[in-house]
Amino acid sequence: MNNHLKGVLYVGIGAASYGILATFVKFANNNGSGTAGLAFAQYFVGVVVLSLLSFLFSKKNVAPTDKKETRRNKLKLVAFGSFLGLTSSFYYLSIQYIPVSVGIILLMQTIWMGVVLEFFIKRHLVTQKKIIGAIAVIIGTLLAAKIFEVDAALNFKGLAFGLLAAICYTGTLYATSSIALELPLFTRSKYLILGGLMVTMLFWNVQIIYEFDWWVYLKWGAFLGFFGTILPPILFNKGIPVIGTGLGSIISALEIPISVMSAYIILQEEISSLQWLGILIILISVVYINLKPKAKK
Repeated sequence: MNNHLKGVLYVGIGAASYGILATFVKFANNNGSGTAGLAFAQYFVGVVVLSLLSFLFSKKNVAPTDKKETRRNKLKLVAFGSFLGLTSSFYYLSIQYIPVSVGIILLMQTIWMGVVLEFFIKRHLVTQKKIIGAIAVIIGTLLAAKIFEVDAALNFKGLAFGLLAAICYTGTLYATSSIALELPLFTRSKYLILGGLMVTMLFWNVQIIYEFDWWVYLKWGAFLGFFGTILPPILFNKGIPVIGTGLGSIISALEIPISVMSAYIILQEEISSLQWLGILIILISVVYINLKPKAKK
């Protein structure tokens, strides 16, 4: 198997891992587990495992660098990791009020939010292709979120939490692709997840204590920690440098159909034809935005 195909598989498996999270969080909620305890357990397990991996593997190939700069970069990662914790918290709150299939569509608004962020950070005009793609994503979202379905009972609290999750997810993606890239993989992941754990504790505070349950930690904490905070960052960091950001973005959009299908199979959520049309439009938009034209000979 060549490196390019390996990179595609890494990113695809990472996207699938993220895609199933919300379904299993809602499944756990339906079986009596509180959201605060689930979110805390996910990040706690992530920090413990990544700290161990960082200790075992990251010391071997570390080049000598300025200690002050390294410390500053680690603090940056912790700070931006707070976006990751807020993403999970808002996302898990949103699916308490709306179906998982709608929640994942709202989370993926980061596709056009990333275009806006790029405009303000890089200070250059956004291409016509990205503007068209962003508008198409919004149209697809309106369809996928059942805006045009008369019998759909929309919960605006759930929609608001979903959009807040998308805003935070945009900040997370910026951090993972731009901050402290010179640090080893496990070290970067560890400090990002540590920031997520800290903000999760602040966000849910005493509710974590009220929902404290060792069984939740052992069962769901291990599952959510592995598929939410350990496996995807490692796979994305291994795969995206090989296949490139453009193709990586396209493949990571698999998170949408994986999430919708898992909700359909496990939670028996109904998916309408208009929703599937909206999802298709969003996926085509991701491909359109990220595919580069072939260079002329």
